Amino acid sequence: MRIFSTVNGRTEQISHPERGSWVNLTKPTDAELAEVADKCKIDLADLRAPLDDEERSRVDVEETYTMVIVDIPTVEERGGRDWYETIPLSIIVTDELIVTVCMEDTLLLHPFMDGTIRGFNTFMRSRFILQVLYRNASLYLRYLRIIDRESDKLENRLQHSTANREILLLMELSKSLVYFTTSLKSNEVVLEKLTNLQRFRYYEDDADLLEDVITENKQAIEMASIYQSVLQGMTEAFGTIVSNNVNNVMKIFTIISLVMAIPTMIFSLYGMNFVDMPLTSSPWGFWIAIALSVFLSVLAAWIFTRSNRFK
Repeated sequence: MRIFSTVNGRTEQISHPERGSWVNLTKPTDAELAEVADKCKIDLADLRAPLDDEERSRVDVEETYTMVIVDIPTVEERGGRDWYETIPLSIIVTDELIVTVCMEDTLLLHPFMDGTIRGFNTFMRSRFILQVLYRNASLYLRYLRIIDRESDKLENRLQHSTANREILLLMELSKSLVYFTTSLKSNEVVLEKLTNLQRFRYYEDDADLLEDVITENKQAIEMASIYQSVLQGMTEAFGTIVSNNVNNVMKIFTIISLVMAIPTMIFSLYGMNFVDMPLTSSPWGFWIAIALSVFLSVLAAWIFTRSNRFK
């Protein structure tokens, strides 16, 4: 639990919650939740809600506070690679302060803690929500561009791949885009509710900020949908490419097997216990058989490589 307050235009960390401050809970303990619930008069169940990663985005208006839950993007490292998912973030606004609750230490809130967000003040509660939502949409766009670059790298590798690893990576990226698309659409519903919510007192510039948030969120939805469609097409297409690459490898081994069958057949015939075999009485018979095997093998290799059946 960390508490911040804007003092003389700067965001500073303080020890106790006071009027106009911001209480940030990251992976809170039961004791911290109980303390905040008691001091801020917030239902303990609402404080626990965003700690469930399946919690849906919504706006709940209670008698003494308003709770806004949105899905935010997060990065999870698995197998030495970064994978993108979404988790809920709760913003609870009371008459005196703001409380945010999240199950992870998210990059979304770090600029607010560092005081690098222009125009951020802890006592301007309605603007704080809009600023968080705007940065959230921007973070989605940033991660979507990273996913797009990752898919481009996989595309180059898949052209010569004969394994399923790259296709599995594409499927993981596609799954991340499904999470993003679903979460962004849920956040869009939250934005619509906030637009019509009469409880918040919006400041002079908040109308433009709200419009920017809606625009950024819609752009993120469109980008996620486009990238998702592209990845689905790539997964299907490159599944076929991998299969064709395997067929090309098998074609080479098939040609080698057929070519090697010719000298094997010739020398097998001469290994039989028959008398008066051709060339057995000639001192050059062995070398003639070798030369004949090489010639027939080269001829067969040339015919097979030129044949349309092996293309």
